[in-house]
Amino acid sequence: MNKKAIQYIVVALFAFIVVNVVSSYVYKRFDLTQDKRYTLSEAAKKTIATAKSPIVIDVFLEGNFPAEFNRLQAETKQLLEEFSAYNPNIKFEFINPLEVDDPQSLQQEFAKREMMGAQVEVRENGKVSTETVFPWALAYYNEKSVAIPLLKNQLGTTTQERVNNSIQNLEYAFADGFNKLVNPKKRKVAILKGNKELGDRYVADFLSTLKDYYYLAPFTLDSAAVSPNKTLQALTEFDLIIAAKPTEAFSDSEKYILDQYTMNGGRSLWLIDATENKIDSVSGKTFAFGKDLGLNDFFFKYGLRINPNLVKDVYSAPIVLAQGSERESQYSRYPWFFNPLSSSANNHPIVTNIEAVKFDYASTIDTLPNQINKTVLLSTSPITEVIGVPYEIDLDIEIPENLKTVNEGPNPSQYKAGEKPLAVLLEGKFPSAFTNRVKPFQYSENSKTSVPTKMVVVSDGDLIKNQLDGSRPLELGFDKFTQTFYGNKEFLLNTVNYLLDDSGLINIRSKDIAVPFLDPQKTAEQRTKWQLVNILLPLGLLAIFGILFQYFRKRRYTR
Repeated sequence: MNKKAIQYIVVALFAFIVVNVVSSYVYKRFDLTQDKRYTLSEAAKKTIATAKSPIVIDVFLEGNFPAEFNRLQAETKQLLEEFSAYNPNIKFEFINPLEVDDPQSLQQEFAKREMMGAQVEVRENGKVSTETVFPWALAYYNEKSVAIPLLKNQLGTTTQERVNNSIQNLEYAFADGFNKLVNPKKRKVAILKGNKELGDRYVADFLSTLKDYYYLAPFTLDSAAVSPNKTLQALTEFDLIIAAKPTEAFSDSEKYILDQYTMNGGRSLWLIDATENKIDSVSGKTFAFGKDLGLNDFFFKYGLRINPNLVKDVYSAPIVLAQGSERESQYSRYPWFFNPLSSSANNHPIVTNIEAVKFDYASTIDTLPNQINKTVLLSTSPITEVIGVPYEIDLDIEIPENLKTVNEGPNPSQYKAGEKPLAVLLEGKFPSAFTNRVKPFQYSENSKTSVPTKMVVVSDGDLIKNQLDGSRPLELGFDKFTQTFYGNKEFLLNTVNYLLDDSGLINIRSKDIAVPFLDPQKTAEQRTKWQLVNILLPLGLLAIFGILFQYFRKRRYTR
């Protein structure tokens, strides 16, 4: 070996040692994907930046499940590797829930946390079977733990679409879980009382979910009549107020308190009914009437109006009615156009990738021009009818015999009102509703224009109302009569998080990830073809290489 060759070897060894030493101190990952799916957002990084103790994650996506879930498993693993690369305290393990040492104890833990298994269809070789998958993760930090859902459920979607939606939601799901574990609660939310809002048992499920994120407290405006300044001062201690279906009109003093709360930067979520259903004592029939809560001028100044009417939407949730005698009753589902289902195509992070939201006797919202930015979060479908009140609500009229027997659709010419807003987000500097008006009480710090703030108005108070099983509150969005889950809870939780989010965590939901899947029909049709290609092509190439190798070898050495 000559001297020059030895020099090359020495230089190469030295370079190799230097690279290894430097790499032990400098760590860098490169994301070459077009949609940057493996690049964590700054908001996601912020949730784990302060974690000084191990965050241990058990992921229950291991075992024999459909091919689509292999993609969900792979994407989950890669995402957790990104979290772990940013903070080495992130430790994770994939577990098969059916092969643990104590499966009964694990099942009890699943039931306690309402971590339900998902039934999925498996199509293989023309056969269809059903498998149970547990798409959940449990994260532990110090003495706290949180369940993280990995699978998104949406009405009318295929398994591939569900998995695709779930992959897009993965970063938010884990970042949200880590945020609850690592970062202490700071924000305070007031639940308005005193104007005959929904009782505690009807908002119990949503509030029990919300308490994982924020401090909650009831707040009554009754004291506005005797000590309005003190009431206003106490209200400004809260970051957000939630008005859940008030049914008693607000006084001028109460409205002025709420107005100045907004002027000081307070955020608010209003769930308002502009109509009410009453039973006529003489005829026994049910009529819908307009309901005045005294808030028309309040909202009008902010740039919107909730109309005292009802919407009927062909895209709606069904109701269950009994037929036959009392002993031989049969329960059937029928369309109920007063229960619109809204699944917005809007890409706003509040409504991105959520289940359809169920309304009950909702009204239309008009947006008015002013300096406040308005975003329609949820609206009816284009096949809608708007009905003025008073209006008689009669089952025999709303569900005629042709829908019960022949199952004919509604008359298209009747439902041509187009899309109507049902939930609107307002953002910006709000003008005071009491500008150039006599104030109901003296307030030394009266403001005519707010600092930048946010408000969401929904034209249905029942959107936040959970059903009851006896006296036990059911999960918000679950209809016990049709055994169907709707997206009410997720929509409201996203709304509150957006209104209070100062870290940008909610914006992770708008991240778009394109996940290519195989076409199942083409896969079945061309299965044999591609199996033969994958088996015979490598063998054929190897045979050609062998023949050519032998040919050139003989040609070179046979002389």
